[in-house]
Amino acid sequence: MNWTFCLMNKDEELLSYLGENARMPVAELARRLKLSRTTVQARIERLERTKVIEGYTLRRGASAERAMVKGHVLITVKPKSAARTIAELSTIPQVRTLHSVSGAFDLIAIVAAETVEALDRIIDAVGDLEGVERTQTSVILATKVDR
Repeated sequence: MNWTFCLMNKDEELLSYLGENARMPVAELARRLKLSRTTVQARIERLERTKVIEGYTLRRGASAERAMVKGHVLITVKPKSAARTIAELSTIPQVRTLHSVSGAFDLIAIVAAETVEALDRIIDAVGDLEGVERTQTSVILATKVDR
């Protein structure tokens, strides 16, 4: 049996549980993983120390998240402006995720707001950033799969 794989598998399983609920008590994690509490605590500390876990964050509840209006904003950036544009986009709290992509656009931002009007203002703000040449937005009507 490959023990390295089993150990790595336990780390992945631990990360999966923490991804579901980062506030899950260590005792509960230990029970689910069939490991001792001290072993699980040591694994968490090692994962934090090696930057596999860089922090813990708030995740909105399903009903609050469903109430948000979201859009995919495809962004074309002027040459040599990507780093500055990414830095500016990262300061906008409504930008949930930002991806660099291949193809006609350089970036895809997932943005969320409480109303369509607020989403519109965010999209305008993104388009007004120095270095942004153009944007194209698709408003998300429904989420069919979310893992």
